[in-house]
Amino acid sequence: MPELTDHLASVITDPEPTLRYDIAIIGSGMGGGTLAYALRDSGARILIVEQGDFLPREPQNWSPRAVHMENRYKNSAHWYEPNGRGFLPGNYHYVGGSTKFYGATMPRFREHDFGEVEHVDGVSPAWPLTYRDLEPHYAEFERIYRVHATLGDDPTDPWRSTDFPHPFIGHEPAIEGFAAAVRAQGLHPFGLPQAVDLGENGACVRCATCDAFPCLVDAKGDADVSAVRPALRSGNVSILTNAAVQRLETDPSGRRVVAAHARHRTGAVRIEAGRFVCSAGAVNSAALLLRSASDAHPNGLANASDQVGRNYMAHVTTFFLAADPRRRNDVVFQKTIGINDWYSAGPDTPYPLGNVQGLGKIRGPMVKNARKRIPLPVLDAVTRHTIDLFLQSEDLPLLQNRVTLGAGGRVVLARKATNLRAHRRLVERMKHVARRAGYPVVLHQELGIEASSHQCGTARMGTDPATSVVTPGLRAHDVDNLWIVDSSPFVSSAAVNPAPTVAALALRTAAAGELTA
Repeated sequence: MPELTDHLASVITDPEPTLRYDIAIIGSGMGGGTLAYALRDSGARILIVEQGDFLPREPQNWSPRAVHMENRYKNSAHWYEPNGRGFLPGNYHYVGGSTKFYGATMPRFREHDFGEVEHVDGVSPAWPLTYRDLEPHYAEFERIYRVHATLGDDPTDPWRSTDFPHPFIGHEPAIEGFAAAVRAQGLHPFGLPQAVDLGENGACVRCATCDAFPCLVDAKGDADVSAVRPALRSGNVSILTNAAVQRLETDPSGRRVVAAHARHRTGAVRIEAGRFVCSAGAVNSAALLLRSASDAHPNGLANASDQVGRNYMAHVTTFFLAADPRRRNDVVFQKTIGINDWYSAGPDTPYPLGNVQGLGKIRGPMVKNARKRIPLPVLDAVTRHTIDLFLQSEDLPLLQNRVTLGAGGRVVLARKATNLRAHRRLVERMKHVARRAGYPVVLHQELGIEASSHQCGTARMGTDPATSVVTPGLRAHDVDNLWIVDSSPFVSSAAVNPAPTVAALALRTAAAGELTA
C-alpha cells in the first residue's frame, strides 16, 4: 500500500489566502476520495479539501481502551436533536473520512434494491438508475479496494460481470462452527466480502482491531489508503488538510459556484475552481448547502425543491451478542460471516427483514461507555464467550427525517426510525437461530440516532427538479457546476453497507466525463 511519505509534496499545510484549481472536492471519504482517484489522470488540477488531517499512526490505533473508552480519535462536532439534546455522532474527520474506522465489509446493493420494494412501514422508492448502470463500477471499485470473497457464496448476490478480485479470507474455527450450526438449520450463511490487503506480500495480519479501529499497518481498504494516496502520487491531485468549508459562494445569477470559503488553522482560505464537488457525507453536505443560502438561493444552495436535508436514512441497527458461558470464543478476525435469508420477502415473512453480518470481536473496553455501571473485568469476562453480530434493516425516506441548522449553524437532525417491527422480528429470528446453534444467552442493543455511519439520502437524485436535488449523474439541478458525490443522493438505503454504492456512484460520475469536459 502507498506510504504516507510518498506524497507529502501534494499535501498543503500552509495555504495561500486564495487557491485556484480546476476541480475542488470537499471531503476525502469514500465518495470524494474515490472520485479523486478516478480523475487523477484526467489532466485536471484537482484539490481535495479535508476538514481533518491524516490520522496519526501510533500504538493507540489498536488500543480498545484508547479508541473506545477514551474516544481518542473522536473529532466530530456535536449534532443536536430538535429538543436540544446534543450527541456525538459516529463521524470522523480524517483523510479517508469515516472509512478509517469502518469494518471494510463491501456488499453490493441487490438488484431489486434499485426498484420499488414494499416494506411493513411503506414502500422504498425506485432509483432513477438500475443495478446494470452501476455494475461495471462496482467491479472497478472491488479491484481498487482489494475486495475478497467467493463468487456465488451469498445466494442473494446480484449478477456480476467479473469474479471477485481476491479469494475469501476464510472463517476462523469458532465462526466456521457457528456457520455450520446455522447451515444445519436450513439457512445459508456466507463469507462477507472484505476489503483488506491480505495474501502474498499483503500487509494484513488478521488482527482483532480492524472493525471500528484505524489500521496501524494500512492494510484495510479505506478511502485514504486505497484512493487518496494513489491520487496524490499522480501529481495532478493535491489535498488541503485541516480546512473546514463554511459555505459556497455563487455568481450573481446563482447558477455557478465561484468559491468555497474554508476556515484553516492559519486563517481564512478562498478556494476558486471551475467545478465543485460536495463529498462531506449526507449530513454535513446538506448542512453546507443550507449554510450557503444567498439571495439567489434563499432556502439553501441547490434547494429550489426544498429537498436538501430531507429523507435522511441511517438503517435500523442492533448489536447482537450470542453467548455460551461453557466455552470461550478465541476468534481474532471475526467479521467474516453474513446471513441474508430474510433480506427479501419470502414464504415465511411478507416483508423484508434485513441483513445479518459479523462484527469485529467485541471486548470489554468497547462496550464500557454503554455499560458504565458494569465493572470492566465483568465485561471482559462476558465478551470472551460471545459471538458478535450486527443486524440491520432498511430505513425508509421520510420528508420529516431531516437535517436543519440551529443556533450558530449547528447541525440539527430529526429522525424517526422506520421498519422497527420488521427489525425486531429479525432480532427474534436471530435469537432463535443462536440458541439452536448452542448459544443459550443472547444480549442485544438497538442503536439510536448516534449511529450515523450509514447515513444517506439528504440530497436525493431524480429526473424531476421539483422533487430531487441532483440528476442521476449527481449534478445539482439548480447549479451548473456543482456535484454531490457521497451517500446524500441515495433514493433508498437498502439494508446493506452503503460504502460500495457510494464508490460505484463516484466512479460512474468520473466515467461520464462531465466533470472534465
